[in-house]
Amino acid sequence: MKIPNILTIGRIIIVPIFVFSFYIPGIVGDLVPFFLFAIASFTDFLDGLIARLYKEESKLGELLDPIADKILVAAALVLLVMNGIIKNLEVIAAIVILTREILVSGLREFMAKTKDVSLPVSSLSKFKTFIQMLSIAILLTGETGNRLINFQDYNAQTIGIILLWVSAFLTLYTGYDYLRKGINTAINDDKKNNL
Repeated sequence: MKIPNILTIGRIIIVPIFVFSFYIPGIVGDLVPFFLFAIASFTDFLDGLIARLYKEESKLGELLDPIADKILVAAALVLLVMNGIIKNLEVIAAIVILTREILVSGLREFMAKTKDVSLPVSSLSKFKTFIQMLSIAILLTGETGNRLINFQDYNAQTIGIILLWVSAFLTLYTGYDYLRKGINTAINDDKKNNL
């Protein structure tokens, strides 16, 4: 087992603990899920960095890393919607994020299996992931976050929702970009095969 894979598996193991901690009442129920989510998000950055630096990329890591990310984000968004922290039109932003994650995962798998082509992660997509994780982490702080961050009309929850919408718009753009590249690659490959 290489270190990046251990970190990725650790991220998957954190998810049920994170979900359980979300139901703890009071300040502990606000801060523990926040810290668990922040740690899990950091391991996402760290496992990729270690894999590239020490050339420890593996097929297992390639398989598990996106799964771990999607489980973590999906669990957090579902809990935030269920708890009413993300509500009304804000739910659209959450649906956009989840839909894009499923779409891009399916597209990557299709391209890898049928065309033997990978879709590399773009810089904008990495920035989108950072904003997405930041917005979810802020929203997880709940009322405790509002007491810690509160100036003028902006408290932690308001900032978290604004960042969630920013990540949803970035999600739409990067999702469209991946889809366009994937379709173009598939069409070009089909043309070559027909010649």
